[in-house]
Amino acid sequence: MRLSARQPVSPNRGGSISAEPRINDRIRVPEVRLVGPSGEQVGIVPLAKALELAQEYDLDLVEVAANARPPVCKLMDYGKFKYESAMKAREARKNQAHTVIKEMKLRPKIDPHDYDTKKGHVVRFLKQGDKVKITIMFRGREQSRPELGFRLLQRLASDVEDLGFIESNPKQDGRNMIMVLGPHKKKTEAMAEAREAQAARKAERQGGGQLTAESDESVETTPESAEA
Repeated sequence: MRLSARQPVSPNRGGSISAEPRINDRIRVPEVRLVGPSGEQVGIVPLAKALELAQEYDLDLVEVAANARPPVCKLMDYGKFKYESAMKAREARKNQAHTVIKEMKLRPKIDPHDYDTKKGHVVRFLKQGDKVKITIMFRGREQSRPELGFRLLQRLASDVEDLGFIESNPKQDGRNMIMVLGPHKKKTEAMAEAREAQAARKAERQGGGQLTAESDESVETTPESAEA
């Protein structure tokens, strides 16, 4: 009686399935549909012939479509392929735009200096492509004057209308009044502009340093200046 070796299966998880494709001698089929290193269709060939070609080109035989009949395999540098795939995934995660809701709290009778400071923070958040939740906090007798909070929210929305819009109109929430401002720019656009500005500042600094070096080299001592 012939027994085949099997990996132990966990009773709870039902075994683990590898996301990695099978490569080289891990491929266990009699024949494959082979794709060349430049994407050219070689056709259906025996597995041994495909492995021989992989060795000849100093590449890997990678199973790219296991469910096809026969499976599709491609000749490639698998190590380089994995590295490039990881870099692309990393860049995609880096460029992902996560919507963030910032919060700014104000009092209905805020003084002008504090108002300008708070408004400056709201402007910065909107420029970054983030939403801003504005909360007016009422205390004591201020609760009987909700119009003060409403006017303050309308004033703030008007002051930053070039950068954002009222996404959620002012509404009473217990002792607070809340309004949400949304940015005109998408998060991805704000991130791209920030990167461009950073690159421009870096180039400007490098250009300034080069200009200073060239100026120093252009200064020569002439006999007249030496005598002076």
